[in-house]
Amino acid sequence: MRKHIPNTITCCNLLSGCAAAVFAFEGVYPIAFALIIAGAVFDFFDGLTARALKVSSPIGKELDSLADVVTFGFAPAAMVFSWLQECADAHLDMAVAFVLPFAAFLLVAFSALRLAKFNVDERQTSSFIGLPTPANALFWGALVIGSHDSIVAHPFGWLLVIALVLLFSWLLVAEIPMFSLKFKSLAWKPNRIAYIFLLVSLVLLILLGFTGLSAIIGWYIILSVLTQKRA
Repeated sequence: MRKHIPNTITCCNLLSGCAAAVFAFEGVYPIAFALIIAGAVFDFFDGLTARALKVSSPIGKELDSLADVVTFGFAPAAMVFSWLQECADAHLDMAVAFVLPFAAFLLVAFSALRLAKFNVDERQTSSFIGLPTPANALFWGALVIGSHDSIVAHPFGWLLVIALVLLFSWLLVAEIPMFSLKFKSLAWKPNRIAYIFLLVSLVLLILLGFTGLSAIIGWYIILSVLTQKRA
């Protein structure tokens, strides 16, 4: 019976992502983002539970990736799709406004590629190569909520969103080493990068509030580029 517990938690992640996508298409962004965060919590505990119960399996690994494509790929892309629809409807002609939002789904394709690479890349046992999909999802969820009105109101706001979609699609599969927040001890020296990241992130949250999560993901990318050696 216990061997099914981690997969059940993974399915909760998947269901959270499905529900998040529904709310995203309806333009109810705060609930969509809350469900993505709930999915991230489930994603954290499924692997932890599997290791604790010693029931890790190849099926669990594949199921986890499939759930992550939905929760951290499709759901945030659905938020961006709806956001781009609002931007395009406000400032572009009907034909362009219909086609433009579909660019958001590049995030799904590159999230799937990133997860597939992760499953077969033996270099990513203690760190990452490319932006992790949960970080990508957090960036977009916080950005949509925090910058929604100003981007929709700006006549070229849609252009900024498209540029960010292209940038983050590339970051998902780029050969850029990015650090992990896995602590093997609490000592400063081996974890100094993670501690610096967390301290600055706390300041960003205090200054910018909940939507400061986008700035934190940007800080994570910058710090990774500045400090990590190529694997």
